[in-house]
Amino acid sequence: MFLLRDDISEIARLLQNGGLICYPTDTVWGIGCDATNEEAVAKVSALKGRAPDKGYVLLVADIDMLKQYVPKVHPRLETLLSFHQRPLTVIYDRSTGLPASVKAPDGTVAIRVAQDEFCQELINTLGKPLVSTSANKSGEPYPPTYGAISSEILGNVDYVVKYRQDDKEPHEPSSIAKLDRHQELEFLRD
Repeated sequence: MFLLRDDISEIARLLQNGGLICYPTDTVWGIGCDATNEEAVAKVSALKGRAPDKGYVLLVADIDMLKQYVPKVHPRLETLLSFHQRPLTVIYDRSTGLPASVKAPDGTVAIRVAQDEFCQELINTLGKPLVSTSANKSGEPYPPTYGAISSEILGNVDYVVKYRQDDKEPHEPSSIAKLDRHQELEFLRD
C-alpha cells in the first residue's frame, strides 16, 4: 500500500457533492469529477475553456465497473485490458448510465481502466467513474508533471490531491484505441 496524506473518503464526498479535483492518474495529472454529474462535468468544461460537446475520457476502477457502463465489452478487448501493461483508453460505441455531456457527439464514450492504485481506490470509494481530462486549458500542452500545472487550474478546483506531487518523472497521455467494423483493434493515438 502507498502512503497518503489525502483522505480518500473526504475526496469522494467532495466529488459526490459536485466538486472538482486535480489529481494524478496513471498517465498525466488530470482534472476530475463524478462522471455521472452533469453540473460537475459542465464546471470542468468551463474551467478548461472547452466546448461542452467534445466528450471526455472516463476512468473506471476495474473491468467489472467498466461492464456496469458498457454492457457489451468484446471478449478480445476484455482480454487485452486484463493484460495490457500501458494505460489504454478504449472508445466504446454504446454505454449506459452516463450523461451525454461525457460522450462525443456521435454517442461514443472513451473509458480507461485505471492502473494507478490511488485512482482505483478513489473510484471504488466514489462508486462511479471519474472524468479524467488533462489539467490544462483547452489547446495548451498537457502537464507532464505536477509542477507544470498552471496556477489558474490549481486555483479553480475544489481540491488538489497531494499524492505524487513530488514525482519528477514526466508522464504522457494514454494510447487510444477502438474496435473497427471488422472487430479489429485500431489505434487512434499510440
